[in-house]
Amino acid sequence: MFKKTFLSVLTLLIIFVLSMTAFADSTLEKVQSEGVLVAGVKFDSPPFGFVDESGQVVGFDIDVAKYIADELGVELELKQVTSKTRIPMLQEGTVDLLVATMTHNKTREEAIDYSITYFFTGQKLLVKSNSNIKGTDDLAGKTIATVQGSTSEINIKNAQPAAEVLTFQEYPQAFMAVKQGRADAMTTDASILAGFAGQNPGFEIVGPNISDEPYGIGVCENDSDFRDAVNFSIMKMWESGDYELTYAKWFGPNTKYPLPLSGKVEVWP
Repeated sequence: MFKKTFLSVLTLLIIFVLSMTAFADSTLEKVQSEGVLVAGVKFDSPPFGFVDESGQVVGFDIDVAKYIADELGVELELKQVTSKTRIPMLQEGTVDLLVATMTHNKTREEAIDYSITYFFTGQKLLVKSNSNIKGTDDLAGKTIATVQGSTSEINIKNAQPAAEVLTFQEYPQAFMAVKQGRADAMTTDASILAGFAGQNPGFEIVGPNISDEPYGIGVCENDSDFRDAVNFSIMKMWESGDYELTYAKWFGPNTKYPLPLSGKVEVWP
């Protein structure tokens, strides 16, 4: 009798602990309880996330993060991440989600989960306007600058093994290498390169896509309630027309970073 009672109590205790753990691990519950959504964003990637003349962090990703926070009815707090630090910061709980120009790929799916695609672009090259580099075929024996820990680093090595790849912690450092003549080209997503081309006359984006780069918002694994909330916010942003307005604000024809809106980004009804 005692043994049976003990096992029953132990079973109930295990169920209680597991339920409390599940509750504690719910990002949606935490965000709503604390009234703050902590978003990991980049501070070095115009026009997605950068520090403007007034010292404020602004950009397309910041506006997307703000829209999600508003939909959840909470305040938005921004924390700086880089290509190298963003996934560890999410896993450690330093941020609640990543809105940080992050390509959705299979390798990263092993570490985190993703929202639906919220932006679609492709990897290209940024060169000086008088350069004879027009694509990856022209990169043999050349030096290419990119960011450490990015998909761009892997892709360019596969696309042109005969090129030397220099990696940096942040995009401005990679761009400066090209500007100073230490590298012949910079490679990353065209949407990020557009930020540097728009702010620096004498540079242009060239070549066909080296790879397709669908961006997703990073969330912790196995947190479906929070992922659903993020997805519903993105869907509403599309359905309401706010996404197109935000896109036009940062990538429209009258901006420094004109890019046509890709038809490959889809939201399911």
